[in-house]
Amino acid sequence: MTNKPPLPLRKDMQDIPGALSVQVNQIVYDLRRAGEDVCALSLGEAFFDIPLFDFNKLDITKGYHYSDTQGLPEIREKIAGYYERMYRAPVDGETEVLVSAGSKPIIYMVLLAIIEPGDEVLIHEPCWVSYPEHTRLVRGEPKVIPFNVPAEKFDDYITPKTRIVIINNPNNPAGKIYSEGELKMIYDACRSRGVYLMVDEAYSDFVLEEPFTSIGTVVPDKDGIIIVNSLSKNLGMSGWRIGYVIAEPEFIKVMLKLNQHIITCAPTILLQYCARYFDDILDVTLPQVREVVEKRHRIAAMMDELGLKRMTGGTTFYFFVDIGRFPGTSMEFSLELLLEKFIAVVPGSAYGESTDRFIRVSIGTESEERIWSALQSIKELADSDTFDRQRLQRRIDKFDVDLAI
Repeated sequence: MTNKPPLPLRKDMQDIPGALSVQVNQIVYDLRRAGEDVCALSLGEAFFDIPLFDFNKLDITKGYHYSDTQGLPEIREKIAGYYERMYRAPVDGETEVLVSAGSKPIIYMVLLAIIEPGDEVLIHEPCWVSYPEHTRLVRGEPKVIPFNVPAEKFDDYITPKTRIVIINNPNNPAGKIYSEGELKMIYDACRSRGVYLMVDEAYSDFVLEEPFTSIGTVVPDKDGIIIVNSLSKNLGMSGWRIGYVIAEPEFIKVMLKLNQHIITCAPTILLQYCARYFDDILDVTLPQVREVVEKRHRIAAMMDELGLKRMTGGTTFYFFVDIGRFPGTSMEFSLELLLEKFIAVVPGSAYGESTDRFIRVSIGTESEERIWSALQSIKELADSDTFDRQRLQRRIDKFDVDLAI
């Protein structure tokens, strides 16, 4: 064939940007392969010391095959019991929980179940990078509430086209916790307008001083709420890709059908493992979660000593740091820091239109000594009022990633 017709792709799929946090980390991997010692303050996980429990006690033969699309009953009961024990949130493991291959596809399926083309998804900034893009994937329109808008003003942003409000509690990247009163205000604003409220609770255990309130405690009958969580952060098992959703039974039935068509089931052998050793893993990881949050407090003191400003928040292993007088964007700040100082952070623009004057600093994987050194470089750059944009662009061009400045 000499005259081949074109093979078009959906334009909106071509226009969706890559996840900035992933793109930044790809440069980190490239630099490390080139022999550079990069201080990675960009990774969205904490490295826990978790022993390998005995796989021989599992049914390996069944592990080779498909299992319950809703998730093994044993793991759903463990999750339900955990929510009741830890957060006083009543959960029926049989009818109100679905387990799948990570919380990312679950959030996508939640939006797929709710959004018609042109519907609006309202997201409070700073927000996790994939909420807006998941919205676009289901042909909805992401709308934002700026980071400095309080909960009592959320109602002002709900329109007749709003179908769901998304918040992340505790928040990645700022570390903010929504109080019980704030959650009730947001829920009442949503439910009175026929709008769902989805709360991503992936960092629910990274709380020490102030109490964590699950939306499942505020709305025990699950009317109009959707809880998304995973084993990635709280249990330090991000590579195993196990997430779950808690919602009223009728919503779970719809999610079940979507999961059947998109995922089939989470990995059977890993579900067996997590069900059998759920409490043993928690015994190991929860003390380490506490250590990470205590480390966060020490890093906060370092920032105070240096005069680094940051967004209000007291939990998770992230800080959202102000870039000060730097004359460029948060993307330019992050790339300058990475390519000149070999310190990786994520630009605030990844988390919303209103947060371009911030960067996300993750303290989950590096030592406090290396973090202290990196913070001094961040402070130096934040206090600078000049930088060479052309020189930076020449360095970017060496990497095979779409990071135009």
